Amino acid sequence: MPTSMPDITNHTTAQTEGKLDWVGMSNIEMPLVVLSKGQPERMVSAHIDAFVNLKEPEAKGIHMSRLYLLLDELSTNNELSYSSLASLLDGFISSHQDLSDDAQVKFSFDYHLRRKSLISGKQGWKAYPVTLTGRLNKGELDVELAIDVRYSSTCPCSAALARQLIQQAFMAKFEENDTIDKQTMHDWLGTTGGIVATPHSQRSVAEVKVKLAKGCAEFPIADLVNLLEDTLQTPVQAAVKREDEQEFARLNGQNLMFCEDAARKLQHAMNQATEYNDFWLKVNHLESLHAHDAVSITTKGVEGGYKA
Repeated sequence: MPTSMPDITNHTTAQTEGKLDWVGMSNIEMPLVVLSKGQPERMVSAHIDAFVNLKEPEAKGIHMSRLYLLLDELSTNNELSYSSLASLLDGFISSHQDLSDDAQVKFSFDYHLRRKSLISGKQGWKAYPVTLTGRLNKGELDVELAIDVRYSSTCPCSAALARQLIQQAFMAKFEENDTIDKQTMHDWLGTTGGIVATPHSQRSVAEVKVKLAKGCAEFPIADLVNLLEDTLQTPVQAAVKREDEQEFARLNGQNLMFCEDAARKLQHAMNQATEYNDFWLKVNHLESLHAHDAVSITTKGVEGGYKA
């Protein structure tokens, strides 16, 4: 029996010499404990991409198992935090001395938060798609947090058109009346003839990416979700009773918005948040009137930062 096994990576050279920007693995499945500011430790099921550069043009390849084992150590014996992410990337590079000086890792998962209903006080879980990306390039660490928040948007144009139809229905109903008592008016408004048209609303998605300030201990996942939902006012709900549905209808009626309105609201709120070095956001209104979506994109406008 042979006493050693062949090691192609270490004992052979590249067939064609050349440096490679990224080499590694994608879609690795692992459970992780994520530390989010103000939240209990929470287990998530993550899909992970892990890469290092290959700066040595003659090297056959990298040691992919080393990247995987470092991720496995994080999964089984540690929590995902800002500091552990930095240590992981440092380990990617130190395990590839003379081969790599640039490392990148991306964690994608759903993060569940308990959300309270609008009026009844009932609670339920909502899942927020999260992506955490870290890069360590020649000693410089960059960490990005990306979150999707779903909400309802009601079209200001269709609201105005619906109001006009209601006015026309009123004139047609009471055109021969010189005076109308309050009870008659009250009863009529409670009929389908009284509210002859309603504005169209649609489920919408705000995609937001932020650059985290260096040294934050835990990821501000819940903080960012709260900022976005409080700004938009009409996030989709979890547990809902009739009083919650009625309040949701009121909030939609009082927060009419085109995609441009939603993007500017979020832009203003994000500009006030000092804990993020940069941001990029995309508002998607998944139209109920049209077969296409309405979209707005904006950034903080940092020099050398995100581009729309």
